[in-house]
Amino acid sequence: MPSKGNRTLKDILDIILYENPATQQEIADKLGITRRYVTQLIQPLIKEGVVKRAYMIDMENYEKIADDFESNVNSPLHSSNLLITSMLVSMKNHVKNELKLSVESLIENDDNKAEEALKMDYTTNNMCEKVRTSVETVVSINQQSHFSKTVIYNEVAYDLERIGDYCGHIAKFVVNDYYEADDDIVVNIKKMYKISDKMIEDSMTAFLDGTIELKGEVMDLEERMHEMQKKSMGTIATQMAETSFDDKERSNYYIYISRVIKAFERIGDISVEIVDTAGEFHNNIPRSITPRTFRE
Repeated sequence: MPSKGNRTLKDILDIILYENPATQQEIADKLGITRRYVTQLIQPLIKEGVVKRAYMIDMENYEKIADDFESNVNSPLHSSNLLITSMLVSMKNHVKNELKLSVESLIENDDNKAEEALKMDYTTNNMCEKVRTSVETVVSINQQSHFSKTVIYNEVAYDLERIGDYCGHIAKFVVNDYYEADDDIVVNIKKMYKISDKMIEDSMTAFLDGTIELKGEVMDLEERMHEMQKKSMGTIATQMAETSFDDKERSNYYIYISRVIKAFERIGDISVEIVDTAGEFHNNIPRSITPRTFRE
């Protein structure tokens, strides 16, 4: 078992939990220590099953050593709650950065940024899987507890993963070498990005902090998003009408830029779903079973 106050080991475990390292060398580089020292510290935990190779943490075994890090956690379940919440915070920040980079790649027509954004999506998927695995472990510890509501964390992680997928749609527009987005569309995309970024932040704050009153602001932002979506699609329709049917490449451009606009709309819709989930999680407000597209 690790000794109390072993801050370096705690830092190593935090990196494994939240930053998805692929190798011990990556962990060492992040902390400014040697790979040999990393091996020395985590080898006992690998043998005990706390740390698994490919560098994931077994939450149930992690609970057995939590006290050794002078944690203020009062119970194993509460400790797991904090860990999963921290994972979601990291995932939210990562997805927002993925969205930012995807939009920058489109505005600047930068293939390198687009490729980097697509790589970030793999990390998003990995983070979602880590949340899912952690939730399954926690629920298995005490299935009858009210903490079984933790399964809702899976839904939020999946929602963030879906947002990451739509970020990928934006980046793929650049990678696939379509026409560069024209100025009128870029102006709208910049506005839609600001709206979607704010919606992600507010919806996740509502879920993580229980600030359900943010739902009103998120719904207002969604209305603005729909207005921008309609305006953008109107601009695209006008441009299409002025384009010859023989210009197939330009026609394909309109199809794919429309998908980019739709991606922003879907990011907004998913953000509203997260707010609805927050209401159920914190205040037991049932979510509607009717798909949003069929609601008035």
